Formats: sequence, structure tokens, C-alpha cells
Amino acid sequence: SPPAALMSLLATQELLLENILECIPVGEFAVIQPLSDEFCLVLGYLLTWKLTLAFFKAASSQLRVLYSQYLRRTKSLNKLLYHLFRLMPENPVSSGPTLEAPNKDTKTFFTEELHLDVK
Repeated sequence: SPPAALMSLLATQELLLENILECIPVGEFAVIQPLSDEFCLVLGYLLTWKLTLAFFKAASSQLRVLYSQYLRRTKSLNKLLYHLFRLMPENPVSSGPTLEAPNKDTKTFFTEELHLDVK
């Protein structure tokens, strides 16, 4: 079933992310270069979580119980938070006011939409 495959994919991606981020302590953040292999793995992991949460939201209450038991047993939510705290930059500004352009709007990773085009 899709949820079982999704949970298997999530478990695999957790291991890959742990290998990438293992030397980064919580409180410091990893610098992931855009379009690198690591970037693609991180993006895949986060999109898998987005899909997992969509399944969770659409599931019946009985299935939600099973999903939450699985996530608790595998400590997947703990791992997600651990990874997020190592991926989130201290100052998540992607561009903003500078001496050269003092009136430029500040944009952050949390206010800008990510547009994904499948080619």
C-alpha cells in the first residue's frame, strides 16, 4: 500500500540524512549547496514528510492512530525535528536590504514559495 511504501522511503531517507548531517551538532547548521546531491536528498526527505502529513490528514481516525503509533515507535518525528534544527540557518534570510540596495525587501525561506517544475 502507498503508506507502507512511503514509510519505507522515509526510513531510508532518514538514514541518508543522518549520514550527511551526523557531524553537525544541533545548534549549528549545515550549509547545503543548491542543486548538489545533498540538496536533492534533503529536498526529497522534506517532500516525503509533506506527503506523509498529507496522508495523515486525509486518513480516517483509525488509520491516524496506526500512523502515529508507527511514527512514535520509529522516532521519526524526533528525527525530523533533529534534522530541521541542523538544516535551518541561524538567520534564514535569502536576500534583503544591503548597503548597495537599502530599500530591497527582506525575503526569507519561510516567506517565499518554492516552485518545483518537473521536467
